[in-house]
Amino acid sequence: MMSLSKPTIDKSMDTTERDALLSIQDLHVWFELRKFGFAHAGYVRAVDGVDFDLHAGEAIAIVGESGCGKSSLMKTILGLNKPTNGNVFFDNTNLNSLNRSALKNYRSKVGFIQQDPYGALPPFLSVRGILEEPLIVHGVKDSEERMERIQTVLEEVKMTPVNEFLGKFPHMLSGGQQQRVVIARAMILNPKLLVADEPVSMLDASVRVEVLKLLRNLQAEHNLAVIYVTHDLSTVRYFSERIFVMYAGQIVEKGEVDRLVNNPLHPYTFALLQATSDPNANNAKVMKEIPSGEPPSLVRPPAGCRFHPRCPKAISGLCEVEIPPEFNPEPGQYVSCWLYK
Repeated sequence: MMSLSKPTIDKSMDTTERDALLSIQDLHVWFELRKFGFAHAGYVRAVDGVDFDLHAGEAIAIVGESGCGKSSLMKTILGLNKPTNGNVFFDNTNLNSLNRSALKNYRSKVGFIQQDPYGALPPFLSVRGILEEPLIVHGVKDSEERMERIQTVLEEVKMTPVNEFLGKFPHMLSGGQQQRVVIARAMILNPKLLVADEPVSMLDASVRVEVLKLLRNLQAEHNLAVIYVTHDLSTVRYFSERIFVMYAGQIVEKGEVDRLVNNPLHPYTFALLQATSDPNANNAKVMKEIPSGEPPSLVRPPAGCRFHPRCPKAISGLCEVEIPPEFNPEPGQYVSCWLYK
């Protein structure tokens, strides 16, 4: 098990020659715990050694149970959390090196789509006000230009005729329309990257496919990189090209969507797929095996493989002792599991 001593931020590099739009390098995000508000009581290791690259025009999914570190990773990419250790590069620039002004400019290049559209939209602003606010904040002073951009983005998210929606407030819109406004707000500054946090989980099943198709079309039209954060593997195959499976702050498996969904290698990935809802009548005749227990504490995670206390295939004397490295047992598929040593 790693020491509880807090790592330090590496600011030794400000740029990188990588071709990736976004590059995450050995990222650690730890939150300090204090006893009675004063005494140090350890760290919550929300993200603990994550690496991946994302290219322009590519869509990836980050999946895992609640509490696995997805949200902390997402907030760090958005510039809301500071890395404890490791680096986040965007367009060859290290976010660790950005001052307040540069960080504001960075956030204009990253759109964020929240999970709950009703909670994400200010109830006291009309659709026009909601979309105009980020333009004003980021220095678009010409009112005519702002109006042109608002009309364009509303047309892109299929909220037409535009004039019928400009004066409406969030409570006057359906759930699907609210989420389209959230997407329009994320697109209004012409970002290069979209981070979508469970963008369809609060919507009716009939609306989910429409919203996913809309996001896919926007991605293609604007050559957007997209990070799709979810716990639901049933939707990722319709949207993403690669999947990263997180467990207890670490990526345990990654690969191309079809390969990973059709042939999961890590026992945790297999368990996630078993737990995914599938409208198949034969499911009533089959008892699926789901690992017992809950995700471990991120304050004192288990030694060795963090999934071993719940793993039905754990190798005694190995999995609970040594951290598994990343293996490549199948083309385009990588897994951190001792079953593939």
